[in-house]
Amino acid sequence: MSFKKLNPQILEALENNNFEAPTPLQKKILPIIKGGANVFCIGKKGSGKTTAIIISVLQKLKCKPEGDAPRALILVETKAEALKLKEAFEAFIKLRELRIYAAYDEQTLEQQREEIYYGQDILIATPKRLNKLYLMNSLDLSQLKMYILEDAEFAEKGLYFAAINRIPESIDRCQYLIFAENLSPKLKRFENTFMFRSQIVKV
Repeated sequence: MSFKKLNPQILEALENNNFEAPTPLQKKILPIIKGGANVFCIGKKGSGKTTAIIISVLQKLKCKPEGDAPRALILVETKAEALKLKEAFEAFIKLRELRIYAAYDEQTLEQQREEIYYGQDILIATPKRLNKLYLMNSLDLSQLKMYILEDAEFAEKGLYFAAINRIPESIDRCQYLIFAENLSPKLKRFENTFMFRSQIVKV
């Protein structure tokens, strides 16, 4: 089965990156995310979770830049993971105008604040740096459409758990997605804070 019912620019990027057909996880999860549901997506490493994130974000943002505030926020645990995900996105948005930014602790905070202020469509961040930016009122969350945790096992750690829960307090309406290898009791606790009426998809 081939990819279908996607933005033509995404289909072109999939072809350019030699993706011929969705994985079982992608086949199951992409229509659900496209429908707007909050989702826990549970799948092993190599099941296609990262590509599902990229496709879903690009589809939601219609592959077009808009405004100055981030419309997709993706949390990862480390600088290395932030840069890796940014690179994966860039393989899909070459020659496109979508703006993507990675924020992590090793960067200068003031420079990050300025670069985010001048306009980003997709913000990838580590929890610690995101928390600092948030507490300094350096994030405009008014346009956010998607709040995503990739490889979300890191969210089980106490300090991260509080920071992750803090962001939805400032969001009026958003789609929430959590991607992990296993759905632990700690991750399920997000059902009580922002993952309301969420679906669980396991492959």
